[in-house]
Amino acid sequence: AMLRLRLLTWDVKDTLLRLRQPVGQSYAAEARAQGLQVQPEALSRSFREVYGAQSRRFPNYGHGQGLSSRQWWLDVVKESFRLSGVQDEAALTKLAEKLYRDYCSSDNWEMLPGAAETLSRCRQLGFRMGVVSNFDSRLEVILSQCNLRHHFEFVLTSEAAGFAKPDGRIFEQALRLGGARPEQAAHIGDDYSRDYRAARAAGMHSFLLRAAGQGEGPEVPPEHVLPTLSHLLARIEK
Repeated sequence: AMLRLRLLTWDVKDTLLRLRQPVGQSYAAEARAQGLQVQPEALSRSFREVYGAQSRRFPNYGHGQGLSSRQWWLDVVKESFRLSGVQDEAALTKLAEKLYRDYCSSDNWEMLPGAAETLSRCRQLGFRMGVVSNFDSRLEVILSQCNLRHHFEFVLTSEAAGFAKPDGRIFEQALRLGGARPEQAAHIGDDYSRDYRAARAAGMHSFLLRAAGQGEGPEVPPEHVLPTLSHLLARIEK
């Protein structure tokens, strides 16, 4: 069946951009630059634990709970270092502020294979494009730094929307911004529940980026699976 698509919405992290190295390594390198020895593995473990706890206690960066996303992140970074043995408050503040800024830069992010070409081709084909991401307000800067911002008519973060995927209301906002009805839109992302299933629940089409050998997730019709981003064009060519 021919998909009559007008709007494509995109997840960003692990769909278009990924971290160049694990968080623990980046954090440890910054600590070393400030004269502190902290093990990357310890920082990775601490970060996972702290990020999970903070996300449960203050969902969507503490939106509606009086936190800014900046404060949310500074607390996560400091607590990750505390759990890894750093106790000096001045050092913790300095590390947190530096790392918060560093993650805006293209030094920390790289494009996934096929991302730039696929986005360019989709625009040439006349699709309207937007971002729908569970990210904080730094995303605009990150996309600009990585030379991807110009592909998109809008960048909708969960922080700005006030709702995080899989909540259907973030997709409803995206459809309004993109001027499309749900059946005229498709969402592309790497997460089964937050991207693939949530967009379909909102009445949109969706495609799941799932690299070969990435572990068996839930069943998805093969024509909805993208082994790489370059496979998208064959699925949506007008």
